[in-house]
Amino acid sequence: MLNKLFKDPTDDIFLQLFRYVFVGGTAFIVDFFFLYFFSDICGIYYLISAILSFIISVLVNYLMSTKWVFNQNNIENKVFEFNMFILISTIGLGFTEILLYLFTDIFGIYYLISKIISAIIVLFWNFLARRVMFYGKNFIK
Repeated sequence: MLNKLFKDPTDDIFLQLFRYVFVGGTAFIVDFFFLYFFSDICGIYYLISAILSFIISVLVNYLMSTKWVFNQNNIENKVFEFNMFILISTIGLGFTEILLYLFTDIFGIYYLISKIISAIIVLFWNFLARRVMFYGKNFIK
């Protein structure tokens, strides 16, 4: 069972979602840490910090997602693959920035709590977009 969850290649949407949440959790921890670091330690405005932390975390997410979640070790055009990944992630960043602003500046929620809420919402966009648009998988298989 552990091999099926963590090791064996799969096209099963539920196993991929499980793995994606695991990978996303790792990338989120990196993102959250650097958001805090840039904002509270370095004194950078939180929306700018969110962009900087995104750049770092998307690299972590890319490496783990392509090799483990979606089993894309044999993609021939790595430049195209990376550019598509960045495009989808950048759209997700746009959603994140809008949600952070709404939750923090409009609703008055602490920016780190806003980050958690927005990350949960954007996770579904990123997963479905990468599965359907980038990796060419059906929505449900």
